[in-house]
Amino acid sequence: MRFAFWRRRKVEKSAEATVATTPPIAAPKPKSDPVSVAPVFESGDLDLRAIGHVLFRKKFWIIGPTLAALCLSIFVVNSITPRYKSEARILIDGRENVFLRPNGERNEERASLDAEAVTSQVQLLLSREVARAVIQKNNLDKLPEFDSVLRGISPVRSMLSLLGLVRDPLKMTPEERVLDSYSERLQAYAVDKSRVMVVEFQSRDPDLAARVANSIADEYLTLQQAARQNQARSASQWLSGEIDSLRKKVSDAEAKAEEFRSKSSLFIGTNNTTLSNQQLGELNTQLNNARALKSDAESKSRLIRELLQSGRPIEASEVLNSELVRRLSEQRVTLRAQLAEQSSTLLGGHPRIKEIRAQIGDLDRQIREEAGKLSRSFESDAKIAGGRVDGLTSNLDQLKRQATSTNGQDVQLRALEREAKAQRDLLESYLAKYREANARENIDSAPADGRIISRAIVSNNPAYPKKLPIVLIATLAMLMATCGYFATGELLRMTAPRVAAPAPRALPLEDMPLEGIRDTHPGLAATVSEIEQLASDLRQAGDARKITLLGAGQNESITLTSLTLARLLSRNAKVVLVDLSPSSQTLSAVSTDPTAPGISDLAGGEASFGEIITKDRLSGLHLVSSGHTAGDRSRMASPRIGMAIDALLQVYDHVLIDAGIASDMPAQMLTSDARAIVVPGGATDAPFRAAYCDQLRAIGFGRVTMLSKPPHESNDNAPRAAA
Repeated sequence: MRFAFWRRRKVEKSAEATVATTPPIAAPKPKSDPVSVAPVFESGDLDLRAIGHVLFRKKFWIIGPTLAALCLSIFVVNSITPRYKSEARILIDGRENVFLRPNGERNEERASLDAEAVTSQVQLLLSREVARAVIQKNNLDKLPEFDSVLRGISPVRSMLSLLGLVRDPLKMTPEERVLDSYSERLQAYAVDKSRVMVVEFQSRDPDLAARVANSIADEYLTLQQAARQNQARSASQWLSGEIDSLRKKVSDAEAKAEEFRSKSSLFIGTNNTTLSNQQLGELNTQLNNARALKSDAESKSRLIRELLQSGRPIEASEVLNSELVRRLSEQRVTLRAQLAEQSSTLLGGHPRIKEIRAQIGDLDRQIREEAGKLSRSFESDAKIAGGRVDGLTSNLDQLKRQATSTNGQDVQLRALEREAKAQRDLLESYLAKYREANARENIDSAPADGRIISRAIVSNNPAYPKKLPIVLIATLAMLMATCGYFATGELLRMTAPRVAAPAPRALPLEDMPLEGIRDTHPGLAATVSEIEQLASDLRQAGDARKITLLGAGQNESITLTSLTLARLLSRNAKVVLVDLSPSSQTLSAVSTDPTAPGISDLAGGEASFGEIITKDRLSGLHLVSSGHTAGDRSRMASPRIGMAIDALLQVYDHVLIDAGIASDMPAQMLTSDARAIVVPGGATDAPFRAAYCDQLRAIGFGRVTMLSKPPHESNDNAPRAAA
């Protein structure tokens, strides 16, 4: 609803001028009832000045109850017994240190508490166990503030209890009455995005409020410590019974393993292995060593023998390392030195030269004989090593056969040993846990998960009631209630239908009853009936959402026909009529806002959808005029017009387009998913109409409907219907 009361006078003058310039069609007289009455509805705009005048006239009826509410609220808040509130804060930080944790957790990081864990601790603060301890510690059950029976039951409460609206205190136990009062005054919550819990308690006595809040915090920590000690005590008792049972199981398992070992002769040697396995390992090692010695001796013998057979110098390390070969080699070197010395003065045939050479040859022969002896010695060693290999191989095979026969027994023995070891490990772990649980149970003050970071102090400012907010709310509520009462009454009076006396006025052609049109203008009756039939057909057709009305020639009745059809369709659906003609003022005359911008202003970016859509004065039809710049036809051919029509199709059931003669409009804008209705001219014949319809179908219209004749003939003497 637009607050357009400041433009009302201008709109009324424009509408009066439009109607005055158009000769009206006389309204038909009803056949009965000499004085006709018709309901007349005012415009839908809200007149704020009238509401302001009503509120000003009723100012004493508004100020009086408001002052009464102010005085009453001041009296009530001053008569209520005040309550004082104190708060204590507890931080949940897990104070258990590394020395008090179990061994399995000492090297691990403690997991931080999540929001659910903090909320659970808040519920522990509100638990009845803590409440009973605090009530007993502070003797709250002996105070009249917490036990309504001690301070007496009011008649009003007795009456409410008889009606079943409240619980009867006399039918409740003293503990229930005190717990209800305690829970009503207690509030505990967790501070957002932290691990801090707040405990708030209210009481008529500020000292008692602080004392109870601190008692709740202390009792919460005491309850946590007791829970830890009880947990450790229960664990130690359970572990004690399990340890006794495990000791017997370990003893039985170890006895079975030893008994089976002795029966099967599966004795354990060094390195925790059986004797047979140990012997197999030792024989395998000796066999490998013997094979290595045999291979080494055979290789050395073969090398020396090949050197002797080829006549090459004996350069094997085993021959050169021989003491005899070393001495012979030294003598040979000495003789060769003498030979070289004598050869410088004596000829080769000299007896001395021959003697030295003979001695050198004898030394070479002795060296080769010694190498042969070493070769034969290595062959003997290889034979000895081969015999040892054979002996060890036979012993190893015998031990393998013996080990094969004891494998099944060894498997059974290992199974018994595993069982005994598992029971022994479990017993050791239970013993360690028992010692830890026993130590934790004996700690006098086990650490709690939280600590008090802020103790409650005595407050001198009452927390209830909040005097100023209560007084302001009560006063403002009464002021708004009285103003709303008178404003609502004025609005209902403004919107109520009024019965007006009959006055001669021009009835629009489309709103005139068919019988009256036939009586006053017989030539127009057939056309109006045809438009009504067309509207009925369009309502029944499911595809008639976009309807384009065109004229077959210069015809002034296209807009009138469009308005008549749109008003008929708007009785049962949401309909908008879009005017694309360049100079028509008919829609502005029937609109509730004649000066509103139109679709050409929307295309130019000078207006929005909410500004261009107005309402018909005489129906529920919505109107979109051509606008202030409709004479600029380049704007009317803008693609933004088509986008605006597509947007209207998403909201309305029917979109009617008054295209005029459509001589300068883009065909795609008018024909896209549209149905055409043609308003013929006065001088059009049947062949022209048929050709015109075929041409419209050819350019893209799905269906084309041509009226039989225009709503009225265009001549100077014929009366025109007022829009």
